[in-house]
Amino acid sequence: MRYRILGVTQTEDHGTVVNPGGPRLRALLTALALRPGDVVTPTTLIDEVWAEDDPPQDAPAALQALVGRLRRTVGKDAVASAPGGYRLAATRDDVDLFVFERLVRRGTAALAHGDAATAARHLDEALALWRGPALADLPGHAARPDALRLEATRARIEAGLRLGDAHDAVPRLRELTAAHPYDEPLHALLIAALRAAGRDADALAAYESARRTLADGLGTEPGPRLRALHAELLGTGGAQRPSPAPGRAPSDGRKGNIRPRLTTFVGREPELDALRSELPGARLVTLTGPGGSGKTRLAEEAAAGLDQAWLVELAPLDRPEAVPGAVVNALGLRETVLLTGDRPAGQDDPVALLVEYCAPRSQLLVLDNCEHVIGAAARLVETLLTRCPGLTVLATSREPLGVPGESVRPVEPLTQEQAQRLFTARAGAVRPDADAVLRDEEAVAEICRRLDGLPLAIELAAARLRLLTPREIADRLDDRFRLLTSGSRTVLPRQQTLRAVVDWSWDLLDEAERTLLRELSVFAGGWDLAAAEAVGTGPAADLLGALVDKSLVVADPGADGAAMRYRLLETIHEYAGERAAETPGLRDAAERAHRAWARALAQEADAQLRSAGQLPYISRLEDEHDNIRAALDRSLAAGDEPEAAALALAMGWFWWLRNYRHEGVRWLERVLRLGAALDAGGGERVPGADVLARRTAAADHVGALLEGSGGGSGHPLHALRMQVRMMHILLTFETAPREGLLDERMRRYVRRVRDHFAAGGPEAARVPGLIWPLTEFFVSDSGDVQGSMDASVANCRVYGGEWEIAASLMFRTHAVVDISGTPVGIDADLAEMRVLSRRVGDRLVEAQVCSAFGEAAMVRGRYEEARAEYAEALRLAEEVGAFAEAPFLIARLAEIAYREGDHGTALGVLDKAGAAADRYGVVDSKAFVLMLRAGLAVADEEFARARVLWEAAREECLRGTPPPQFLAMLGLVDALVTAGESGPGAALPLLTGTLRTAVEERCAELVLATLADSAAGLLSDLGDQARAVRLLGAAGHWRGDRPRPMPDRAHAERAEAAARGALGPQRYAAEVAAGAGLTPGDVVGELETAVRRPVPQAPTRR
Repeated sequence: MRYRILGVTQTEDHGTVVNPGGPRLRALLTALALRPGDVVTPTTLIDEVWAEDDPPQDAPAALQALVGRLRRTVGKDAVASAPGGYRLAATRDDVDLFVFERLVRRGTAALAHGDAATAARHLDEALALWRGPALADLPGHAARPDALRLEATRARIEAGLRLGDAHDAVPRLRELTAAHPYDEPLHALLIAALRAAGRDADALAAYESARRTLADGLGTEPGPRLRALHAELLGTGGAQRPSPAPGRAPSDGRKGNIRPRLTTFVGREPELDALRSELPGARLVTLTGPGGSGKTRLAEEAAAGLDQAWLVELAPLDRPEAVPGAVVNALGLRETVLLTGDRPAGQDDPVALLVEYCAPRSQLLVLDNCEHVIGAAARLVETLLTRCPGLTVLATSREPLGVPGESVRPVEPLTQEQAQRLFTARAGAVRPDADAVLRDEEAVAEICRRLDGLPLAIELAAARLRLLTPREIADRLDDRFRLLTSGSRTVLPRQQTLRAVVDWSWDLLDEAERTLLRELSVFAGGWDLAAAEAVGTGPAADLLGALVDKSLVVADPGADGAAMRYRLLETIHEYAGERAAETPGLRDAAERAHRAWARALAQEADAQLRSAGQLPYISRLEDEHDNIRAALDRSLAAGDEPEAAALALAMGWFWWLRNYRHEGVRWLERVLRLGAALDAGGGERVPGADVLARRTAAADHVGALLEGSGGGSGHPLHALRMQVRMMHILLTFETAPREGLLDERMRRYVRRVRDHFAAGGPEAARVPGLIWPLTEFFVSDSGDVQGSMDASVANCRVYGGEWEIAASLMFRTHAVVDISGTPVGIDADLAEMRVLSRRVGDRLVEAQVCSAFGEAAMVRGRYEEARAEYAEALRLAEEVGAFAEAPFLIARLAEIAYREGDHGTALGVLDKAGAAADRYGVVDSKAFVLMLRAGLAVADEEFARARVLWEAAREECLRGTPPPQFLAMLGLVDALVTAGESGPGAALPLLTGTLRTAVEERCAELVLATLADSAAGLLSDLGDQARAVRLLGAAGHWRGDRPRPMPDRAHAERAEAAARGALGPQRYAAEVAAGAGLTPGDVVGELETAVRRPVPQAPTRR
């Protein structure tokens, strides 16, 4: 057995990794693993295991119970009891922390002896042992392992530097120095790595940054090692530069013209490192990106510190033919000729002059802003590169130059972290109280995100801090072009405002490109080429490619070979939308085309969502969900009820399947309200968008149906509206609070919709009509759910296909389980469902079938079979993305472990189930998880914890629609917790009431048997042995040949043992026989008698 505590605690047994259970259990194992083979006192263990909370009242007993659970997980011999405490039967070699320490010692020793290769091998092996935060389950002991991990990381990087791995070390060291700003050895390693990579200027800058950090943060100067490195850089920086290659002209003594910037360079450190590494071996590198993305600044930083780096600003040029002359002027060649009297032969031809000057030299030429003179710039670059072998060109442009051998490097938006650092840095320049202003981190994050991480836009926003708070800026970003206008007066006019930056790109487009960009503004969340062709009026493929090249459209490669997707940055999207609004006819036509495309896509996908080919269509709908939302919103705003209803209906099953149920309810509600609002208008022309929106928000669609104000069955949209209502009911039942569903007005409404479909026919044999029987759970006074289910199955056999038949059978099996709490009498339906589901290939139906088979196997005690069925159901549900199903299925796996008595595994699986229920907001599953946790806490006699968990489970129940058998189990847990808190006498009335309600709700006999077994345990603790045995006899009769699960078995065995001793064999057998003849009502009567006339309490088992 191996113990892994460098991360969340796990055990490893012959290669199999096991999660020991909940956080308390993992903390106990960690505390023991820190001292392998040593005895740890109970006091120490209690202090460490309950370090974050107050220990329980009887802490030694709680610890003993926890040790028992740990032994069930890791083996009873693994945790030994010893005089004075407990001991983990392991050595230091069995615990990853101590293996890590040994490997680090070996690695650092090898490094000290000059063997870098051996050191790297040992240190790699050591660092690979880490899986997360050190001692994640006992963080109070993490300081030393964390420090040793950092030491190992430093040593591994130093070994890499000795092995010549300087380039790859720089990005990692930048991350580490940012995370540990006062760690001088890390700063020294960064400086050494930069120097080894030939980047002396960067190394000097890194030293200066370290010096400032230490001075500002600690008030100290750099230590001896940093100072020595600095002195070496100052003394050898120039000596290490390569001498000119043979045949190259020596430098003419002139320096390049890259000027120091007045502001710090923030962000893009990885891109800068990569660019500086690439330039020495490249001929032409082009930085592309939208306006304001920081291309110029990145190019300047990459060239900074190079003696022969020349910046050529092309932005002021208004004629392409002026490009060569601009380069000549930037290099200062005209002045050189005048001052020296030399007159090259090509003096009157700027290209010839450039070739003559550059051909014998090694230089870097930075051509900035090539996009508006792209052709002339490309021709000049190709000429110079072919005739000047020592020349490297670094270009910035909104589109590539298209020269052979060009290396195109898109300058992506800043990451969120980089963008916020830039905003913070620029804020400090305009507000002396920047620290206080920037405390609104949420607003700062929103600004950086909505400005797409574009450096210019972020700097313009930071300049607004002179007048506005971050929240005020964020709230005004819907009008960003008017807001962001306060750029530097010393830059070009087109860089002083955000609108001017985008105007520059717009002006470079031809009319066909502008038209497509306007049309693309109707998309939300991206699109593919087919969608662009459906909405655009021109040759979309060619024009879209041009817009991508010009950095106005972003192209994102699809995952796993999927089609390329395209999107607009939010700033460009807003700009294109404004341009589209200038031509209303074009915009309206594009929106109509977009709505038609979205409807066609949704309807095509809906037909496939219930087939074997569902996965690609689910993926497409996920990709296009924002577009479909936009199309729905526009259809509703236009008052186009048929289109909005058709689109919402086509999306309904997707919303249900993928757990967008709350959102689906809102959309369907808006469609229904729109219909009611239009009817209330009496057929008048659809009013303007604002008036229609107000009328729609105020409309009462429920009242419209109940009062018949919508025209009833004679209305041309009656059938369509009823389908929308049924889909709305389905999603509402999955999301609404239980009290709202039982409202009498809503019951009448649901009955009206149900009756429309209950008549049968083709409409009731397809989605959403075929779900009408499920409404019986909420509106039926007679309780004839089974009859409705049978009618639906029969109707689907006549009018439906195989999927519809399988679905109706699925609903019927769930009805049986929900009503009775056990899958009795459904074997024939299950067998047919399995055949149909495999033939149809819908993974959701297959998962439901597996779940039903798992339920049947579990209650029959065939736990391995049940586990396999539930695991397959979970796999299928996750594959299809039925996220709302996952928490329940995971919890069922936990319940199997609970029934087997494996509490450690049950708790570990419940952790996953609870996390899934929280993530996906599945109320009923969350309540189930909490109830099982409470049951486990009762079994471990942690009654205070059990009470907290039970209260939380009850709160969740109030938000959902739990079936009667679940409420029965919740009542049972309440009684058992009460027994632990106040004794069996206080618990018996609670359990009696729970059993009475379960009988009234016609819960399954298995559910009643579980309650009776527990009641027998309470009666036995109270000394009423004869009555306890009669209840055991009744429970055994109801169970038949189905075994008792472990929790019930514990109650029954305890009661049996006490009764046999008290009653003797003959009396015991007679009472068992008498109990077997009791009905559920008789058992309730027995308990009510016991509650009214309690016998003297006997000693209880504690």
